[in-house]
Amino acid sequence: MKDNQDRKRRTVKKLPGKKVVPKPPRFNIMWLYAIIIAGLFAVQYLFNTTSAKLINYQKFESEMLKPRDVEKLVAYRNNDLVNVEVYIKKDRLDQPKYNDVRDKSNFNTNGPQYVFTDGSFDALQSKLKEAEKDLPIDQRTPLSIESRESFFGNWFLQFIVPVLLLIGFWIFIMRRMGGGAGGAGGGQIFNIGKSRATLFDKESQVSVTFNDVAGLEEAKQEVMEIVDFLRNPKKYTNLGGKIPKGALLVGSPGTGKTLLAKAVAGEAQVPFFSLSGSDFVEMFVGVGASRVRDLFKQAKDKAPCIIFIDEIDAIGRARGKNNIVGGNDERENTLNQLLVEMDGFGTDSGIIILAATNRPDVLDSALLRPGRFDRQISIDKPDLNGREQIFKVHLQPIKLAKDVDAKKLSAQTPGFAGAEIANVCNEAALIAARKDKQEVDMQDFQDAIDRVIGGLEKKNKIISPEEKRIVAYHEAGHAIAGWFLEHADPLVKVSIVPRGVAALGYAQYLPKEQFLYTTEQLMDEMSVSMGGRVAEDIVFGKISTGALSDLERITKMAYAMIKIYGMNNLVGNVSFYDPQGEYQFNKPYSDTTAELIDAEVRKLVDEVYKRTKDLLISKRDGLEKLAAKLLEKEVLFQSDLEEILGKRPFDHRTTYDKFVNGEAALNPDVDNNAIPNEVIHPEPDDKFEAEKKEA
Repeated sequence: MKDNQDRKRRTVKKLPGKKVVPKPPRFNIMWLYAIIIAGLFAVQYLFNTTSAKLINYQKFESEMLKPRDVEKLVAYRNNDLVNVEVYIKKDRLDQPKYNDVRDKSNFNTNGPQYVFTDGSFDALQSKLKEAEKDLPIDQRTPLSIESRESFFGNWFLQFIVPVLLLIGFWIFIMRRMGGGAGGAGGGQIFNIGKSRATLFDKESQVSVTFNDVAGLEEAKQEVMEIVDFLRNPKKYTNLGGKIPKGALLVGSPGTGKTLLAKAVAGEAQVPFFSLSGSDFVEMFVGVGASRVRDLFKQAKDKAPCIIFIDEIDAIGRARGKNNIVGGNDERENTLNQLLVEMDGFGTDSGIIILAATNRPDVLDSALLRPGRFDRQISIDKPDLNGREQIFKVHLQPIKLAKDVDAKKLSAQTPGFAGAEIANVCNEAALIAARKDKQEVDMQDFQDAIDRVIGGLEKKNKIISPEEKRIVAYHEAGHAIAGWFLEHADPLVKVSIVPRGVAALGYAQYLPKEQFLYTTEQLMDEMSVSMGGRVAEDIVFGKISTGALSDLERITKMAYAMIKIYGMNNLVGNVSFYDPQGEYQFNKPYSDTTAELIDAEVRKLVDEVYKRTKDLLISKRDGLEKLAAKLLEKEVLFQSDLEEILGKRPFDHRTTYDKFVNGEAALNPDVDNNAIPNEVIHPEPDDKFEAEKKEA
């Protein structure tokens, strides 16, 4: 980890107009450890070097032992052999035969002068006894046996090496757990409690600005006010205002929460700390709280500044729920420390906290109270105007044809978030490049919308004629129901071309931009979803698994009408909505009420089925013509439906009409993309397929 930090310090970003001098590399302490180990080996080698000359036993016995020149012998074990050191009497070293060792022994006059090896101590004693058997015992050469071990021998291998391996393994684990190349201070064994927030200041500015954030005007206004407060605090404090402690960005995935925070970092001109909620989580007890303390300590040194915590629900979940010994306690300790730092006894001003989450319902109530997160900024999916602004941002780097209109694209993509719009623009450019076009035209964008909504078109997927006929009548049933029901969303495209993983066909509708739905509107939507199953029953007298997604949608809507919205006379005006999961194990109603809800749901679904069946029977001719046309062309637009079924009997103008064409009618050949209201799945899962094969 430290090596990674050193490389980060040596990598200096060159700013325009500034001459940056790179910092010299820091000394790595691992080199010191390597020098110490090498020195120990060198000392062992130098001080264990002896001047004794190696000879064999025969020469020792004939030239030294029998002439009685040996003062003493010292034997010690060396691995599987026995080393014997020979000490020559000092008065005999003057003899010419010892000239080869006399000069080498000057610095070590105590000897030994020679050394030889033998197999074992017993064999050595037997040889010496045999060689000196004629001498009295008291005149024989003394032999001493010693036990010697080198520092780098057995003791080193048995004790030092395992300890060094354990230390090395521990350091490796701590670096891996600390986050590798993570932020400041993380990764080292003694720095595991340090904050890993990334600091953006004047030397490392973010290139994203508020101009890159489109479709979030209200949210931008709230955040820009916070930035302006940090730039011009006297403008607000002169009137008695106080700087807000924090702002919570709440919205669905892909709506631009993190992008807005990046824009704040680029516009704030104050230090900006950025990190994720998971950066506080660690397996060690107390590490999360320690990182929170270190983060705010750094922030206080840089105040005024901004701290951005992305996905704060990783540590901000409500306390006291799902208590699990271990990790849950550590998460609660981290949350407690965050609460204290945000609005505790010794809290200082000058620090603003931005946080983002798409699950505000699971956050702790203490975290959401005024004084901590004073503002909760809702970032919803963009409306018609917002989508147009987002399209204009993402269309800038693309080479566009003249027929591409951001206004029409925004009307064709209701319910799309900013990330999905960016994906549509990118897919359109890729599709145009695949076709070797020089410009991206409107057809490429329509294909891209189809790709994002329904998945990749499976042109090579082989479908039997019987299955294709079932899919055609299924989609025709949806189209007929939607065409002749007043409150249904207008259908703009129906296709029986396979797309995605398991979609054999799909229908696209153009929903209205609205937020409130009446009982009649929900009933019509359920009837449109039921149209495919009813058409199969009427035409073939049997049903298939193609209505899986339809039935899921119908069931959810029916339970929502009865359990949540209070749209049932018997159950009454009550709501059992549970966004925070408080009733996971204990339902807020009795078993009798549960049976009543289930019975009313079945009754409602049966009523929808009967209503839809009566409608399709009365329009049987149109159903047959529409299915035949689908089998012929595979894709039908609104103009084809008008040709077969006549004008829609309801004079309701869509949002697309009002926004794009004014008083003119919708051009079906252009507006052929919208939200898919249903997707046909051939089988619900693999288990069903296995059971079908067994049958």
